[in-house]
This record gives sequence, structure tokens and C-alpha cells, in this order.
Amino acid sequence: MNKPTVAIVGRPNVGKSSLFNMLVGMRLSIVAPTPGVTRDRVFADAEWQGREFTLIDTGGIEPTSSDNLLRQMRLQAEIAIEAADVIILMMDIQSGLTAADEDIARKLHRSGKPVVVAVNKIDQPGTPPATFYDFYKLGFSEVYAISASHKLGLSEVLDAIIQQLPEPIEDISTDDTIRVAVIGKPNTGKSSLVNQLLGEERVIVTPIAGTTRDATDTFIGNEYGNFILIDTAGLRRKGRVTDRIERYSVIRANQAIERADVCLIMLNAEEGVTEQDTKIAGLAWNLGKTCIFAVNKWDLIVDKDIVRKERNRQILTRFHFMAATPIIYISALTGLNCGKLWPLIRETYEAGGFRISTAQMNEFISDALIMHPPPQDKGKHLKIYYATQVGNYPVKIIFFVNDTRLTHFSYDRYLENRLRELYGFAGNPIQIIWRGRKEKDML
Repeated sequence: MNKPTVAIVGRPNVGKSSLFNMLVGMRLSIVAPTPGVTRDRVFADAEWQGREFTLIDTGGIEPTSSDNLLRQMRLQAEIAIEAADVIILMMDIQSGLTAADEDIARKLHRSGKPVVVAVNKIDQPGTPPATFYDFYKLGFSEVYAISASHKLGLSEVLDAIIQQLPEPIEDISTDDTIRVAVIGKPNTGKSSLVNQLLGEERVIVTPIAGTTRDATDTFIGNEYGNFILIDTAGLRRKGRVTDRIERYSVIRANQAIERADVCLIMLNAEEGVTEQDTKIAGLAWNLGKTCIFAVNKWDLIVDKDIVRKERNRQILTRFHFMAATPIIYISALTGLNCGKLWPLIRETYEAGGFRISTAQMNEFISDALIMHPPPQDKGKHLKIYYATQVGNYPVKIIFFVNDTRLTHFSYDRYLENRLRELYGFAGNPIQIIWRGRKEKDML
């Protein structure tokens, strides 16, 4: 089920990151008394009264500043506003109501989004100072007095947030339905691919309204099974500059990835791999999703052999953390190789569901130790007693050892590579977890 999104916005240094950290229960954002510390968006999941949502921390908005850094921070915040279902407008009692606050409030009124107004740094419980009531001039029906650092008034803010969250939409998929998110930065051909997939060999096609605005989930059944396509395209709108949409795509990709089983990561064959591609792919991989690289616009490439080798090299280099992820070269426009995606999605997803038996795991450990002895420190060797697979999607394997301090990331990589050689797991993350002797009973 797609989580709704709540964005915290406001001028620099009003305490947005402090509020973010208090609401999510951990210090994910940098908190410092210097304006402009948070320059990009930070995401985290939060929950209140049984309602889950994604919280976005943003940089401060300086509506009239011509400084390039501040303009970029303002852009980031505007993107978050556009993606959010509910917005927290945060202000500072110490500064009082400023012209910048009024300008931001006008933007939020024009957005038509639900807004929860919080005035921060009111550190004493009881009746707020008289200047607090100036903030009602902004035209919002309710204003909340809070102290993010002292955790005052936060429950009232959270209550107001969940009252305005969109109603959750029931997931109609069944156990045999694979949710496929088509993700990637703008202009990689995501919409074209979705249209191409829906136009070929379809049996049943049904649009399902999603909780994310201008996104549509589509159910399709064919000879390879039942699928729900999650289209994250539709990002480009009139009047939106390219770099703004680049950043907006990360928010939209994050929302789609959470609901997906498989992520088709779209790359541009002409352009090659970019930093934005690695960010979006990293989101999917870190969330434990099955992944496939779809290199689009292959019909526009003349020297295909040369370009294929270069693109493969780029993918192996830039996505080194995504070992053995399948790569397919397609043209969403002409349909080249698009029909091969359905069996590849099914095969890759099923690979992530493989379970290694106890006997197989014991044999694996014996062979792995012989081929590559484990690390040692000051003459003390790492001993692996046994291992067991405890999960899929992502694949999770716990190794019980004599001392976890003797482990090393290079041995993690070795074991992961051996697991892939023997059991596949192509396109699926593998998480190796070390447990010491005293932790044997913690399964």
C-alpha cells in the first residue's frame, strides 16, 4: 500500500530538522544553529495512531534570494511541496511573522494542499506569548504552538496531520501478482515502455487509481502471469524546468519503489549512466527490491556492439553494489525486445524466492572455507559454525560465528559471490548477517 507523504517546509533555521528528527524518532537530519544546514530532502517513514506516512525534511525557503545555493534549496522545497499530500508549515516565534513566512504561506494557499501550521521554539508550556497570535494572519484555520527540541505540542500536530491524510486504498493484488515499478529519471521512456507493454499480448488490462496524484497502477494478465504496472512517468509539466523534474523524480521513484516487487530501472542508451540513475537504482536495491536494468532507445544506436560494451562497463562500474543484475537493451518506441521483459521479470522475481536448504547451506560453508579461508586477526581465526536462510526479498542469510569482530566486508563479498554462483539470485539483493556465539538463540 502506498504511503502518503508529509513535507516540512519553512524559512531556514526555524527548526525543521529538529521536528523531523523528533517525529521519526531518530536523528536522521543534521541539526545545527546555522541557517541552511539541510540542503536537500531527507526521507523517513513515520507512524501515528496506526497511520503510516513518509516524512520529508527540506532545506529552508528564501523566497526572494538570488544566491544560487539558496535558490537550489528553495527549488528542493518546492519539489517536496508538489509531491506531498500534507504540508507542515513551520515558523519561529523568536523571529515573529516575517515577509518570507507570508510569501511561503501564499505559495501553500495556491497549492491547494492541506497545511498544518506549527510555530516553533515556544519552549514553555501553557499560554503562548501574544506574538503567537500574529501567525493567524496567514489565513489558516488553526496554528499550533510547539517546541521541537522539548517535544511540546507534537501530538497535536500529528493528530492534525493524520486527519488530513488521504484514505488508504485497498491493495487488490493477489499472492501471484507481481508489482512492477518502471523507474528512472525523466526522458528515459518510462511512459512509452508502459504503453508498449500494455499494448502487447494483453489479456486483461484494468486501471487502478493510486494514492499518488497523476500516477496510475494498471493490472495486466498474460501468459507469464499477473502483473501490476506502476507507472512513475507523467513528471513533465508545462513551466517545469528540467533540473526541477530531475529532483522531483527521486521522490516519485521512492513512492513507487515502496509498493513494488520488481523495479525496471530505465537507462538512456544514448546518454549512458548518470548520477541520478545511481540514486534511483540505489533506492530500489537498498529497499530489497528485485531489479532489472532496461537500457532504452536502443533503436537510435548505430554502433551497437561498441556501445553495448561501453554501457555494460558503465553499469558494472557505477552499479557495482548490484551484482548480477540482468541487463536488457530495448526500444520502447519500436517494441524491440520489450516482449522479452515479461519472462525476464517472472524469472528474476522467482530467483529471489529460492530457499537454500540446511544441507545445501552446510555444503556451501564447507566448500567456501576450503576455497577461501576466513579472515584472522592476531592469530585468531573466524570460525563459521553454521548458517541459515531467514528471508527472501531481500535474501537474508545469518552466519553464526565465534566472534563477529573477525568478520570483514571483503569476506561478505566473497560469500555473496559464491552464493550467486551456486544458487543464482540474479537481480536480488543478498543480506549477510553475522551473529556471535552468544547470539545463537536469537533467531
